[in-house]
Amino acid sequence: MDYSKEIFVFLLAGGKGERLFPLTKERAKPAVPFGGKFRILDFTLSNCVNSQFRKIAVVTQYKSSSLHRHLVLGWDFLSSRFGEYIVDVPPQQIYGEKWYAGTADAVYQNLYYIEQENPKIIVVLSGDHIYKMDYRKMVDAHLKSGADLTIGVVKADKKLASAFGIVSAQGDGRIIDFKEKPKNPPTLPEDPTKSLVSMGIYVFNTEALLKMLRHDAEISTSSHDFGKDIIPDAIHSKYNVFAFGFINEDGKEGYWRDVGNLDSFFNTNMDILSQSPAIDIYDRNWPIFTHSRQYPPAKITYSLNETGKTESNVIDSIIGDGSIISGATIIHSIIFYDVKIKAGSVIEDSIIFGGVHIGRNVRVKKCIIDKDIAVPDNVVIGVNKEFDKRYFFVTPTNLVVLPKGFKFPKTLTGGLYEK
Repeated sequence: MDYSKEIFVFLLAGGKGERLFPLTKERAKPAVPFGGKFRILDFTLSNCVNSQFRKIAVVTQYKSSSLHRHLVLGWDFLSSRFGEYIVDVPPQQIYGEKWYAGTADAVYQNLYYIEQENPKIIVVLSGDHIYKMDYRKMVDAHLKSGADLTIGVVKADKKLASAFGIVSAQGDGRIIDFKEKPKNPPTLPEDPTKSLVSMGIYVFNTEALLKMLRHDAEISTSSHDFGKDIIPDAIHSKYNVFAFGFINEDGKEGYWRDVGNLDSFFNTNMDILSQSPAIDIYDRNWPIFTHSRQYPPAKITYSLNETGKTESNVIDSIIGDGSIISGATIIHSIIFYDVKIKAGSVIEDSIIFGGVHIGRNVRVKKCIIDKDIAVPDNVVIGVNKEFDKRYFFVTPTNLVVLPKGFKFPKTLTGGLYEK
């Protein structure tokens, strides 16, 4: 198969991202920064390009301006001369003045692309997961099995599985049941602590997908969603639906993370700081592409003042382009581009987005600070729970988040940093 010509991709990037609030206060979930340099969406798009899938419609909906800008600035390198492109597709409203009603409706409203390209295979992907996967292996397995639809799956802890679609499959991989986000997820026969969850990766034969979508569009009670409607109906309508397990070359379970809530987003960022990370963003054989800003290299220097010289100390951290660390300590943290951190400040177990300026003698622990925030001298964040809850957004696990546009009050009672 010529993957670049016979496959068309719908990448669904239109979710509200309510569980990632306040990081999604002004941006779509797939546009949230990740890993010191990237956006969440970059991982799925990079998987496509590295898999030779070069015809991609990114289906957007809510707060899509930052995502659109990122696609224009960072993903314009495909060659239209050879029929390669990534196109941003907002709601087309061809069946009335309405937004996309569900994930399936988002594809149904864009059948124009299928008619224009006439691909053999349609791949439907989600834009809010972090993983590296060669989709060609899944397409090959799909063709070999004679499936109408193949669903990418991974094993997940039963305690977390209720947030996903749950697959029940036979030994040959044929799916016999699918439940979307059940309260009590079915488990694997061989391991009652694990469930088989959908990765939100679907490979369809084009003809079968068209039949499924047109049938679903005629059902007035349908929510027009792949997980809630299309997949269960396909199984019960005797389509050939198979599971494809995401397994690495070494036979181990592939790394796949849904970063749909703040804790999973934070923990997945922290994963890449490991000495042997389960997902390697430095693998030149599978690059993660993005919009690269024209900043100078990062600089780590000491600070001089009336008391003498203060050295910088950076441990187990990522420092982005254009950032300047002046006599500060950075421990197990991710610092994005163009961040300035002044002397005496300590940043630990935190994520600092681009353009943030942190003053002197600031202490930050287990915190996410969004773009372009100025943190004044002597502030402590993430140490005193009562203080944090008074001024900041705090999750039940005591992760502190400062949203984009946050302004510090002139007086922070009890917030002075005392050495």
